[in-house]
Amino acid sequence: MSRDIIPADKPVTTDRKQYHIEVKEGDVAASVLLPGDPQRVTKMSSRWDEFREVAVHRQYVTHTGTFKGVPVSACSTGIGGPGTAIAIEELANVGVRTFVRIGSCATLKPDIEIGDLIISTGGVRLEGTSKQYVRPEYPASAHYEVVLAMVEAAENLGFNYHLGVTASTDSFYLGQSRPGFGGYTQSMSESLIDDLQRANVANFEMEAATLFTLANIYGFRSGAVCAVYANRVKNEFEVKGEDDVIDCGNEAVRILAEMDEEKSASKKRYWSRSLK
Repeated sequence: MSRDIIPADKPVTTDRKQYHIEVKEGDVAASVLLPGDPQRVTKMSSRWDEFREVAVHRQYVTHTGTFKGVPVSACSTGIGGPGTAIAIEELANVGVRTFVRIGSCATLKPDIEIGDLIISTGGVRLEGTSKQYVRPEYPASAHYEVVLAMVEAAENLGFNYHLGVTASTDSFYLGQSRPGFGGYTQSMSESLIDDLQRANVANFEMEAATLFTLANIYGFRSGAVCAVYANRVKNEFEVKGEDDVIDCGNEAVRILAEMDEEKSASKKRYWSRSLK
């Protein structure tokens, strides 16, 4: 009795869906929003014109639909770089080429308020996943078109927003200069915020640097916008701004579609203001 052999280096399910996220070609749009929290996917898609649930497997929840007539998908990644990299790899396998992280963060700047949005221009690679792909000197940078689209989205919606470099970590606690259980700490953790502030880093989160690195390697567009839930300088925490960051992400995908139409009509490879 013969059977198809699934290669171990390119694992898929028996019905040829991507192994972890369980989607196949045609299930997702070319632009995908990437929240960490699976519950945030439903909050995103509830604002769309229409949507359908494509897959639910492990931490990966995927919806596909349209927002103001523009095809869009959302896929949760879970927390951290490893889960994010899996989502990027498998979404890329089925045709995704624009990736926009929608998350939460802690700011390192005293003048940024809880509930504001931070649009990342680049990432400090304090996580480990990106180092499995390329040497640590390789830059983690957001695509300029995604940054511009998110700026325009935030302006259109009247949100308070900031641009800055984001530090991505593998640890929410010591990796972001919080004490561990029983007050455990290390000198490198205690000095981290001061060091990053001197380097003008805007915020902590856990996925952007992985996303930017992989997207740059593969030639994809990527970006990240996060709501500020904590101010580490003022030592304040509040879950605030989730609706704003979701709306900013949805609107940015719409704006990116406009940019792509303008590039196509002008036969240009890159978008500039003169095309508008």
